[in-house]
Amino acid sequence: MGLFQDIFREAMNALLKNRTRSLLTMLGIVWGITSVTLLIAYGSSFRQILTTAFDSFGKSAVIAWQGQTSQQAGGQRAGKKVKFEQEDLDYIKATSPAIKTICRENARGLPLQYGDRYTSGTVRSVCAEYGEMRNEVPSVGRWLTAMDVVEHRRVIFLGDELKRKLFGRGNAVGETILVKGMRFEVIGVMDKKIQLSNYFTSDDDSAWVPFTTGSDLYDNKNTPVFVFEPLKPGMEPLAKKQFLAALAERQGFSPTDDKAVTMFGREEFRPVIDGITIGLEGLLLFIGTLTLGIGGVGVMNIMLVSVDERVREIGLRRALGARKIHIQFQLFAETFVIMFLGGAAGILLSWILTHLLGTLPMLGPLFKDESGKADIHMQVSGMTVLLSSAVLFVVGIASGMLPALKASRLDPVEALRYE
Repeated sequence: MGLFQDIFREAMNALLKNRTRSLLTMLGIVWGITSVTLLIAYGSSFRQILTTAFDSFGKSAVIAWQGQTSQQAGGQRAGKKVKFEQEDLDYIKATSPAIKTICRENARGLPLQYGDRYTSGTVRSVCAEYGEMRNEVPSVGRWLTAMDVVEHRRVIFLGDELKRKLFGRGNAVGETILVKGMRFEVIGVMDKKIQLSNYFTSDDDSAWVPFTTGSDLYDNKNTPVFVFEPLKPGMEPLAKKQFLAALAERQGFSPTDDKAVTMFGREEFRPVIDGITIGLEGLLLFIGTLTLGIGGVGVMNIMLVSVDERVREIGLRRALGARKIHIQFQLFAETFVIMFLGGAAGILLSWILTHLLGTLPMLGPLFKDESGKADIHMQVSGMTVLLSSAVLFVVGIASGMLPALKASRLDPVEALRYE
C-alpha cells in the first residue's frame, strides 16, 4: 500500500509542476465524459419513452382478426370466411390452457352528443377483463366491471380526446350522453394514452361499453376481433398456437392455416423496439466514446511529452533499482489522475446540465400531451455514471499504455547521458 501511495503522490507532484498544461489536458476529458454521459442519458430516456409507448397497446395482449381459409381441410373448400362467435370463445376457453383471458370485441363509428355538443367516435363493446389486457387506465372514474356486463348496464368509458370533444375541461364522470340517441352514463375517462400502435382507431378517440350493451347499438353476433392474454408473456407463441388449433377444430379448417386468422401481439413489436432503441443507444455511445477518445489522445500526447522531458529522471530511477513495472505504474498513475479528476468534473457538469435542460420535447407535441410523460427526461442515473466510468477507464488505459511502455523501455545508461 505504501508503494502505491508513493507512486500516486509523485504523480500529483508531477502534474502540479505543470498546472496549466495539466488543466488544459484535463478539459478535454471533462468535455469528453460530459458528452458520453449526456448521450447515454438521452438514449436511455428515449428507450424508456418508446417502450412505454408500445406497452400502452397492452403489455401482453394479442389481437386476432377474422380471415379466410387458404387450405382445404375436412372436406371444406379453401376461401371460407372465418367468423368469431360466442361459441368459439367458450370452446377456446375450455381447450386452451396457455390463454389466461379472452374477450370478444366489436366496434362501430357512432354519433355522440352531450347537450349541444356533437361528435362522432368509435364505440367498442368489450368484456370487463379487456381494460387490464389493453392498459386502459382511468384518469378519473373507473373501468367497466363484470356486473356492468352481466346486468347489461348502459354505462360508457371515454377516451381522453373524445371526452375533451364532448366536455372540454369540464367533469364528465356521472354525466349522461347520447350514443346513437340512447342514454349512457359516463363512468370513467381514460388517462391520456401515448400510443404508437392501434387498431380500429386511436384509443384516445374511442369509447367502451359492456359487450352485452353493445348489442343495443349494433349487431354483436359476429365480431371481427378476439383479444386474449397468454398465461405468461413468454407463452405468447404457445397461446397463439392453441387459439388457432381450437378455432380450427370447431370451425373445420386446418390448424396450420395461418391465413384463416391474423394475429399480432406485444412480441410482434419487441424486435422493432429493440432494433430502434439498441441501435440508437449504440450510436450515441459510439459518438460519445469518439469524443472522449479525442480527449484521451490529448492526454497521451501530453504524457509522451512528459516522458521526453524526464528522460534523465527515469534513467536515474532505473539506475537506483527501479524496475520497468514501477516506471509503468508511475506513468499510468499520472494518466489516471488526469482521467479521474477530469471524469469527476465531467460527471458533475453533466448533472448540472441535465437539471438545466430538464425535459426535451419528443412525443408530447405529436399527441398534444403537456404532462411531459412522453418527452425526454435527462437524468444522470447510477447506471449512466457506471457506463460512463467504464468508457473512461478503457480510454484511460489506451491513453497511458504508449507513454508507459516508452518510458519503461528507456535504456538507463543512454537515459543518464540524455541532454
